[in-house]
Amino acid sequence: MADPPAPSSDQPAPPSGRARLAVPVAPALSAIGLVIVAAASYVLIGGSLPTIATGGGPGGPGGPGGPVRTATPSNVVVVDPRTRIPGTLLYAKAGNIWVQSGEQARQLTDSGRDSMPAWSPDGATVYYVHTDPSTGTWVTLGQLRTYNLQIPTLMTVAADGSGQPQRVLKGQIKSSGNTWSYFIREPAISPDGRTAALISDGPDPTRSDIVLKLLNLGTKKLTDAGAPESQGLGHQDPAWSPDGKLLLYVKNAREGTRGTPQIMRYNPATGRSTVLTTGGYMTPSWSRDGRFIAATKTNSFGTDVVILDARNGTELLKLTNDELSFSPVWSPLMDSVAYFKLDHGVVDLWLIPLSGTGPNWTVGQPIALTVSAGLDAQSRPQWFIPADQLPALPTPTPALTLSPDASPSTSP
Repeated sequence: MADPPAPSSDQPAPPSGRARLAVPVAPALSAIGLVIVAAASYVLIGGSLPTIATGGGPGGPGGPGGPVRTATPSNVVVVDPRTRIPGTLLYAKAGNIWVQSGEQARQLTDSGRDSMPAWSPDGATVYYVHTDPSTGTWVTLGQLRTYNLQIPTLMTVAADGSGQPQRVLKGQIKSSGNTWSYFIREPAISPDGRTAALISDGPDPTRSDIVLKLLNLGTKKLTDAGAPESQGLGHQDPAWSPDGKLLLYVKNAREGTRGTPQIMRYNPATGRSTVLTTGGYMTPSWSRDGRFIAATKTNSFGTDVVILDARNGTELLKLTNDELSFSPVWSPLMDSVAYFKLDHGVVDLWLIPLSGTGPNWTVGQPIALTVSAGLDAQSRPQWFIPADQLPALPTPTPALTLSPDASPSTSP
């Protein structure tokens, strides 16, 4: 094992010699693209964000070359007043959590160190990850060393901005007077509000990779789901099914230097994982009826948004073809999909309308929901509409009933 970094390093070594998950990025990305991906880091570990064209003339998948765009100031999100979409959208910008409803976007937190927001089932509360810089000491290779740490905390705050944020789980461990940290990423709250799915190496990072964990929100006990991983690359992107019986996650994998992330299906009742897709899919988002999944499809040049069959992972529809789009979220009305799009270095929120009945939708023209916002790519957008504003779902036919263990079980 290589020698750990010097004291006070910003990239601390693992406490016990166990390798913590690296943050690799596909090598095909351009230099400027790497700057953008550095912000997205682990969330997009399995594939590659689109490159950014910087030269004159045709610039590859990013379209015509040209200067990098300038985002609006950190405390400003401009919403196109023509959008008027129902419900409330949730995202992060410049390390703060924002909510967008109607023609307005409102900043919910102001620390500059917040990310990865998620709705509570009733929409009254927002969960998110807050990170504090700190220092810690740990014995590494027989020597006591000092490290700069970034300690994450899972927080909640009222969605209307009232009251003070409350701490749920702090990613910090102490042993023999020494302090270390563990990852807390991508909270997803179960439909019954009792469990948060997390990507974490806690509560003891000396014994765990960064994988799918389940946090009991009553007892605050963090449990390893026991989901299989590939080559120690860990997991990402947990997403609960609307009925709470299944949990999708992404198993990171590689073929040579190419990322091949794979969406898996986990049954909390049995602890079994089954394969949903082939390699190249991530960031799943369920439709409210549980029949469809919006996802990011990766290739060597960038990413696009697709719709999958929730029963078997079959790709039904490709919504974008720009290799610049990622992190979709279904509208609770199931009449559109919102997603992030990278345009000359600036991430904005877009929407594609869907009319008709799936899987035979008619796809409308993309609509920009924010204008030069510069949203945080590592924090996936979320969408909430109150239940009393949603139409009743049709009764599913037996052919559309999803068995929690519909495909052969995988082994670690």
